[in-house]
Amino acid sequence: MPKPLPAKSPAKPASAAARTPSKNVAAKKFAAATDAKPKSATVKSAAKKAVAKKVAKKPARTLGGTSTGKAASKSASKPAAQREKRSARLSPPEIGEMFSRLQSLNPHPTTELEYSSPYELLVAVALSAQATDVGVNKATRKLFPIANTPRQIAALGVDGLKPYIATIGLFNTKAANVVALSQQLIDLHGGEVPRDRAALEALPGVGRKTANVVLNTAFGEPTIAVDTHIFRVSNRTGLAPGKDVVAVEQGLLKVVPERYLQDAHHWLILHGRYVCKARKPDCPHCVIRDLCRFQDKTPGDPEPVAA
Repeated sequence: MPKPLPAKSPAKPASAAARTPSKNVAAKKFAAATDAKPKSATVKSAAKKAVAKKVAKKPARTLGGTSTGKAASKSASKPAAQREKRSARLSPPEIGEMFSRLQSLNPHPTTELEYSSPYELLVAVALSAQATDVGVNKATRKLFPIANTPRQIAALGVDGLKPYIATIGLFNTKAANVVALSQQLIDLHGGEVPRDRAALEALPGVGRKTANVVLNTAFGEPTIAVDTHIFRVSNRTGLAPGKDVVAVEQGLLKVVPERYLQDAHHWLILHGRYVCKARKPDCPHCVIRDLCRFQDKTPGDPEPVAA
């Protein structure tokens, strides 16, 4: 007979530790599960608040791109004249109005240098470089009664001319130039002042400005001689801004209306000399103040005219 199998010993029941997870592990998992949601919600809430703050700071805009809210109301409170920025240059209508006003004040302007012939004017302008017209007139009132033609000045010579013009700055150089230009007029032009820019500028001591003055004042040519006064007025007002005298001259010839071109030189130089002065322009008494683009205008109102 087969032998009976040995009886199996009953399995040991699983321990309490094996049947259920430890309280510490369960607590950790529960804490992890419950803590995750509040943390995520907190981050999202903080992000939403940050976005809301940024949106609140930005001004609202309409479909046309115009700001609304405080910025719009602030802009709307400004007068239209302040919101609209004018061009740095005068417009053609403004230029016409400018010269119309200057013409009404002085219908027939002319140079303040005293002369009675093209040659006297040429000599006076040559002497006026870095000098005042008043100072030149004082000298020529003594000189011209003695010598006022190329031949008389050439005969006087440099040493003979100096005592008459000694009160004028740079009189030594100017005396030499005046005698030399007088001799050149005799040799090349029969003792007459040429009505030609190139011929004038070829004379000793005669530059573009002097040639322009002679052509305009003595011969009626529509030229504009740009000196320090005209250069200042053209740039301040916005009439013809330029970095140098040639640029300003070319700009003036382009923008000044033809009907004013003959006298424009005199109007501008007188305006710069007596109103639009270098250090303290007399803006309160300026007839073109409302047109002028100069930013640092001298404050004040015009004094009332006595009845």
